[in-house]
Amino acid sequence: MKWITAWRRRPWAGYAVVLAALAIIGVAYAGVSPSSDRAQAAAAAASDQDVAKGKQLFNQACSSCHGANAEGTKNAPSLLGVGAASVDFQVSTGRMPAMNLGAQIPRKKPVFNEEQTRQLAAYIASLGGGPEVPSKDQVNPDTGDAAMGGRLFRANCAQCHNFAGSGGALTGGKYAPPLTKATPQQIYEAMLTGPQAMPVFNDTTLTPEQKRAIIAYVTQTRAEPNPGGNGLGRVGPVAEGLVGWLVGLGLIIIAAMWITARKPKKKHNV
Repeated sequence: MKWITAWRRRPWAGYAVVLAALAIIGVAYAGVSPSSDRAQAAAAAASDQDVAKGKQLFNQACSSCHGANAEGTKNAPSLLGVGAASVDFQVSTGRMPAMNLGAQIPRKKPVFNEEQTRQLAAYIASLGGGPEVPSKDQVNPDTGDAAMGGRLFRANCAQCHNFAGSGGALTGGKYAPPLTKATPQQIYEAMLTGPQAMPVFNDTTLTPEQKRAIIAYVTQTRAEPNPGGNGLGRVGPVAEGLVGWLVGLGLIIIAAMWITARKPKKKHNV
């Protein structure tokens, strides 16, 4: 006890106690919560694993057209710098891998699942540059202004996709596809990357808030009912009027032919 009392009276004893307490607290904190270094190392390991698996998938399904190093060939463009968002859009919509090369590659059932799509996107992104896959908050239509999105859609998109997103024909055998099956993430990625004949709407052309507003308008519009019955794809009043005229006129002609073809009944003398 005398030794402890004498030790406590020394001038550096207080500093030693403080340092010991800090060391104990640091060890305890490291034991109960993961450090940022550990989190970063885990994220890097997961990313490296996705890149490695993505490269295997690319070599199996994509390299024959896009080249062994994604440098492109005469049949397909280079993927260097396109980014993860472009890969996620093309693969998740089933447009890639393409079965037939043509003016327009249609949407079809995806070949790869979500995990494989993420791995392919990670590999292409590792080659350098390009926009990233948007987060769930960025594409959430519930937080978008549908009214503002309607104005932006009519000003920038309706000329090709129709005011209701039903799609339309373009030149050279191309067409603007309907947006009825596109997810909010795919709509955002299409604006961000400009697939096929679509122009690129980067964040300086349309801000993330404006993109989210357009997504809110598209999802709201395609969920609206058709009070008049069959909406005929909502392709516009001209086409709808033409269908109404042809169908109505055809029914009138058929009815007139049926009436005139009826033979009058003969009267029998009593």
